[in-house]
Amino acid sequence: MTAQRARIDQTLDRFLPPAQARPAVLHEAMRYSVLAGGKRLRAILCVAACEAVGGSVEAAYLPAAAIELLHAYTLIHDDLPAMDNGTLRRGKPTCHIVYGEANAILAGDALLTMAFEWMARCTPRPPWPPGQLIQELAEAAGSQGVIGGQVEDLAAEGRPATADAVEYIHLHKTAALIRAAVRIGAMAGGAKETEFEALTLYGGDLGLAFQIADDILDATSTTEALGKTAGGDSIQEKVTWVAVFGLDAARQKARALVDSAIAALAPLRRKAGALEALARFMVDRVS
Repeated sequence: MTAQRARIDQTLDRFLPPAQARPAVLHEAMRYSVLAGGKRLRAILCVAACEAVGGSVEAAYLPAAAIELLHAYTLIHDDLPAMDNGTLRRGKPTCHIVYGEANAILAGDALLTMAFEWMARCTPRPPWPPGQLIQELAEAAGSQGVIGGQVEDLAAEGRPATADAVEYIHLHKTAALIRAAVRIGAMAGGAKETEFEALTLYGGDLGLAFQIADDILDATSTTEALGKTAGGDSIQEKVTWVAVFGLDAARQKARALVDSAIAALAPLRRKAGALEALARFMVDRVS
């Protein structure tokens, strides 16, 4: 995982505009947010899925990096004063704290559009048609994905937490992009239909497990360990799995989802070792 993360970081650093290129403040803000660290789990899942279906990992690094650009955009905008008003991300001041709110908005916009620029350079292997990777990313990012989940998340603040609300928010705001990362990797590697269906189930279950684990960490960890303000969900009266079902039930659900995700990998037989390890890491992580 360390080697994969380093390779993804190298790809991001190589293809992002230089900080000194005009307009410098925009490119500085973009690089600051993208290269601030992070686990690169979505990108690593993309590469691992490509490898699991017999594809070349080299074909997966650019689409994986594009997914990280889009993820960075979502974090910049999520931290804005009009959204969650976050001041700390990955252990550093958030983009709008360093570069101002207007530049942060524009940096997020630029990363979003650049993600599609990079994805447009990538071609999936047969049987997947050209343009399929872009369509997958667009669907995960749009009104039926991340943005739709964010709208519902903001609307639910301060309201009684319900099972329907938390499931919708988590499936769209978080799980949609994680599932897309797995599916994009599968298409980049030329997955067969049975492999693609298995990885779709895996990605969906894993995406929901990841967000439930995030809810648990927010309730139980520290700001230092998380790299962002611990307890922020409670302070902002967010709808979380812990708020709706309680801590013990949240832990049980996360582990059940990981078990389900791993079981879905059966059609891939022995080729899915990395994906299984990543699934277990999702619920065992401490940040």
